[in-house]
Amino acid sequence: MPEAEQLFFETSQYLKPEDIALLKNAYTFGQGAHSGQFRKSGEPYISHPLAVARILGTLHLDVPTLTAALLHDVVEDTDISKAEISERFGEPVAELVDGVSKLAKIKFQTQEDAQAENFRKMLLAMARDVRVILIKLADRLHNMRTLEVMLPEKQRSIARETLEIYAPIAHRLGLNNIYQELQELGFRYSHPMRYKVLVKATKAARGNRREVVGKILESINQKLREAGLDAEVTGREKHLYSIYAKMQDKHLSFSEVLDIYGFRVIVKDITACYVALGVLHGLYKPIPGKFKDYIAIPKNNGYQSLHSTLVGPFGLPIEVQIRTAEMHRIAENGVASHWLYKSSDNDFDDLHLKTSQWLQSLLDTLSGSTDSLEFLEHLKIDLFPGDVYVFTPQGKILTLPRGSTAVDFAYAVHSDVGNCCVAAKINGENAPLRSILKSGDRVEIVTAPYARPNPAWLGYVATGRARSHIRYFLKNIQFDESVKLGERMLNQALLSFNMNPDLITEAQWEKLVRDSGVKSKQTLLAEMALGKQFPAVVAKRLTMPLESVSNEQVAGPIPILGTEGLTVQFAKCCRPIPGDHIIGMIKKDHGLIIHTHDCPVVANSQKSAENFLDVAWGKDISRTFEVCIRVTGENKQGVLARVAAEIAKAESNIDDIAMETDGDYTRMHFILQVNNRQHLAQIIRGLRQIKDVAKISRIKD
Repeated sequence: MPEAEQLFFETSQYLKPEDIALLKNAYTFGQGAHSGQFRKSGEPYISHPLAVARILGTLHLDVPTLTAALLHDVVEDTDISKAEISERFGEPVAELVDGVSKLAKIKFQTQEDAQAENFRKMLLAMARDVRVILIKLADRLHNMRTLEVMLPEKQRSIARETLEIYAPIAHRLGLNNIYQELQELGFRYSHPMRYKVLVKATKAARGNRREVVGKILESINQKLREAGLDAEVTGREKHLYSIYAKMQDKHLSFSEVLDIYGFRVIVKDITACYVALGVLHGLYKPIPGKFKDYIAIPKNNGYQSLHSTLVGPFGLPIEVQIRTAEMHRIAENGVASHWLYKSSDNDFDDLHLKTSQWLQSLLDTLSGSTDSLEFLEHLKIDLFPGDVYVFTPQGKILTLPRGSTAVDFAYAVHSDVGNCCVAAKINGENAPLRSILKSGDRVEIVTAPYARPNPAWLGYVATGRARSHIRYFLKNIQFDESVKLGERMLNQALLSFNMNPDLITEAQWEKLVRDSGVKSKQTLLAEMALGKQFPAVVAKRLTMPLESVSNEQVAGPIPILGTEGLTVQFAKCCRPIPGDHIIGMIKKDHGLIIHTHDCPVVANSQKSAENFLDVAWGKDISRTFEVCIRVTGENKQGVLARVAAEIAKAESNIDDIAMETDGDYTRMHFILQVNNRQHLAQIIRGLRQIKDVAKISRIKD
């Protein structure tokens, strides 16, 4: 039977006759549009759209999707326009075709840029309509099935892209059959020699395993029957790519991976799942820590099952999955279950809600990425999720990738929470923001209005969402802050040279920007704040005749409020607080560092007008600052508790504490949060009232 007739016959099993007529019309139109075009294999080009439509037909997708599949290359490869498709087949079909089409008319600097921008366009369309990605996955699956006609280098390139992007998307949408076939084909063409070796080895081992699998199947079936359970039990063959991945990840030999036997048990309802689990745990001993309940807490793609690893005959590990028939259908077809099995079951509604939430997070990542390659990096991070389930203080469950930190959690709650987070509590205990979360953790994020994202967070966050928001903030907000600070620094330098900042003309600025080789005046000001340009040098280069400053305008110190963000940092060596005499040190790529006047670092530095700025504390400072004190007390029980209680009484938080004992005395080093010098003096007065305290000093080294 010709392939077109096969498509119409297969889809007639679930579509109406008028729908089949629409498909035939689309096929005739596509065949005419692709007339004279051939694939590299020599087949007429129309054979490819037909094959894509047949793959989607097995998922019982609707007529607009199948029509778009037949026409998905028409706009890209022929003279037919999107408007023409819209007029003939309707706007929904035209939008689907456009979502799948590449950006062929735009010229990119590199192939990587083109690839990344095409993914960006496709995923934006996917966020509007998930059917776009279903067509694209079917398109990629058929291309992978016919990849042998391509050159080896091209095969490897397409296979790597499939393993990195398309297979994980299929997995993320719960399309298990497509996911596994893409992985197998991706492995075959990316590592052809390893693939051939594993094919040969698994064929040789299959005969030896058949008898063992048969005995285990018989034992499981017998036990389930004795418990009165009606169950379908099957042995699961490991796929070649999963064997290879496990060998790579866990550094195992082929025989060690093949010694793990997999079985699937399908029962009628959820209660029967847990009863079957109890029966199997009675038959074979479970391995501690190897049980996962994805029924109570489903995976993000809607997957539900009970997983347990047991010690089988002869000490062999047995992996068992227990699920209902509905769970099995969703596990195999994921988001496509909506079309394949028409049901009012809430499982499908939950699955589509989770899919739309993931697509929304993709849109958030898109909005935070300034270029396509950066977006592609975020996408790859998000496509390899683990299964870490953590709780908010209200008991809501959030699913995060394995390796996620408290910062990832903060951004998963809301971008504003992430941008302002300063500390975390994990299971009620204070914990660093870089703490890696485990399933079951209850996480609470502490925020502060003055807080800003820290560039160091990029070194340990695990989610594309967090990485995208941090980079967006650093690129935009830090730039704006740098421009404002740079302007204040330049004005101070100009006033010190008896020049009026208000009288600098646009022509002078344009000449300076041109001579400096920077993009704009704002860029030059930002570079001053980051120490890449020195204010005194820039001021001198503005050499056009200027009027002298008025009597009211004199060079004064730059006010420091503590809310400037990353462009102004407070030195860890001396930890300045309001009330201290301070000085600003310009450090390249770090911005303005605030030290106390008597800081040893300042004393040992070569003072020059280019390196230092005159700064002073501003008015109405509302944030707290870190200060380090050393308390020496008698080595007695309860001294630390009394000192900590006195600090709390003075309304100060302890950020860190270190202790060392020397004979009869204990030295306690505290990092405290204080408002100003007066607040610190109040704390010290209170500590002096404790009779066991011998000495208190502030540390500035």
